[in-house]
Amino acid sequence: MAYSIMIVGVGGQGTLLASRLIGDAMVRAGRDVKVSEVHGMSQRGGSVVTYVKYGDRVDSPIVDLGEADLILSFELLEAARWLPYLKTGGKLISNDRRIDPMPVITGAAKYPDGIDAAIRAAGADLTLLDALSLAVAAGSAKAVNVVLVGVAARQTDIPKEVWLESVRETVPPKFLEMNLKAFELGYAYGDK
Repeated sequence: MAYSIMIVGVGGQGTLLASRLIGDAMVRAGRDVKVSEVHGMSQRGGSVVTYVKYGDRVDSPIVDLGEADLILSFELLEAARWLPYLKTGGKLISNDRRIDPMPVITGAAKYPDGIDAAIRAAGADLTLLDALSLAVAAGSAKAVNVVLVGVAARQTDIPKEVWLESVRETVPPKFLEMNLKAFELGYAYGDK
């Protein structure tokens, strides 16, 4: 049986690093893992998604509608956009910050209110957190991705030390201490 994760956000938020961290941790834990490439307008601030599947045997990284066990979202509107992919009883972890899409920036549309309530009303098990504040506390607003990975890691059966080793091996040395702090803050939050 495979476990399916979608990592969704806006270009430039670090979805690729998040998928590499998750994939590396699963390999270290002895799981078969498939990780997709980034799909979307990652260079232009558009919507992006990566897939990570792991288990005893995984044939494809692609996650279809209603198949995601977990959606890890870097932005609330992206969480709503990809919600149809979450399976019944699935978990959605999202940063509470909003990043206005181009139609909102140009005034052609309004950023919707009540997104979190709509997600919960759809039956999703939503964990909504201020990952940006935790990332800043760790040393950089750019560490939101690792904070969210920490929150998600707490939901798995993979030992914390395996996750920390993945951070040590995946993150460039000059950003390592900050990202270890970001992971720890997310992991502690995931215990709430």
